[in-house]
Amino acid sequence: MWWESRCALQSSGRLLDPIERACEILFGVIMVLTFTGSISVAEGGAANTRGVLAAAIGCNLAWGIVDAAMFLMANFTDRARGLVTLNAIRHSRERDAAHRLLLDALPPAVSTVLTPIEVETMRERLTTLPDPSALVSLNRADFAGAAGVFLLVFVSTFPVVIPFFVVRNVVTALRASNAIAIVMLFITGWSLGRYAGRPGWRAGLGMVAVGIALVALTMALGG
Repeated sequence: MWWESRCALQSSGRLLDPIERACEILFGVIMVLTFTGSISVAEGGAANTRGVLAAAIGCNLAWGIVDAAMFLMANFTDRARGLVTLNAIRHSRERDAAHRLLLDALPPAVSTVLTPIEVETMRERLTTLPDPSALVSLNRADFAGAAGVFLLVFVSTFPVVIPFFVVRNVVTALRASNAIAIVMLFITGWSLGRYAGRPGWRAGLGMVAVGIALVALTMALGG
């Protein structure tokens, strides 16, 4: 159910699922590309380039912290909501209402194939469990996951900006930076596609197209 997916990820050693990882990397790459993309039209030479790169790193640092905080808030809220739903199922006086709550908490692919007898069996099993603690708190895995979110957003900055520190020619550095970003987007999309059971190369190309479109949109809107 809704609480079992998090437990399964934690028990398997995964702090973040592949979708979360892909989204954080995509976000980090898009943010840094909105800065490096302005270098090609910027004036001021090396000093301006360093300023843009510093802004890109600082922006991803800040957003990594914000995303980590939002991750903790989402986990806490999800856990609290799950406890409320569980208690509502356990203490409902109307069996049909309890069944609706239980089915709403399950993935559609599961809830649509369950028979009323199976749903009632699940409800009965839930009512026989010991009363869960009314306290909702964050645990070590939550904070480790938040740290992972921060690192994915922040660290994804560096492969894209490194060429500007090792290549003196700004045009060459920009091309190398863009190539690295495209490779990162492709690999992220490929892994996400494989996770979804889709052709990796197609998902990789799709991620590149989406990333470029989002960067263009962000820059067009003044981001």
